[in-house]
Amino acid sequence: MESDDPTIIRALAVTTDDIVTAIEANERRDAGAVLRVTPPFSGRMRARLHLDGAESEYEDPQPLHVPPERFLGTVPAFPSPDDTEDELRSSPERTYTPERHRARHEAAVESWRERVRAAVHEAAAIDTPAGTHEVRIATLG
Repeated sequence: MESDDPTIIRALAVTTDDIVTAIEANERRDAGAVLRVTPPFSGRMRARLHLDGAESEYEDPQPLHVPPERFLGTVPAFPSPDDTEDELRSSPERTYTPERHRARHEAAVESWRERVRAAVHEAAAIDTPAGTHEVRIATLG
């Protein structure tokens, strides 16, 4: 059954990569990345990566824009290149080089991505015109 009412949603399917990508885009450059749920609404919906404000005007009912952080309890701190450099420079076993810095930072970012993937919850509270609504999360991929 389809409806204009988003409170009919019981479960949101979303790829973990979309969640990670949205959070990373917002951490790196405050991109306004969200997970969008497009009407008509039904019991099981798909949330897809989207940039808020990158669209024309919507007609009613409006799609839902879910902040990616809603799918996690706590978002791990994103590693900064400066922190990675400081860690490398303070190591007595390693000599700093730009190549080591790049490799160390890439590894730190990949580790962060894995922590985000592991932190996805089984449920999330989403905002609807009728108020906050709890849904199950079904991760894909």
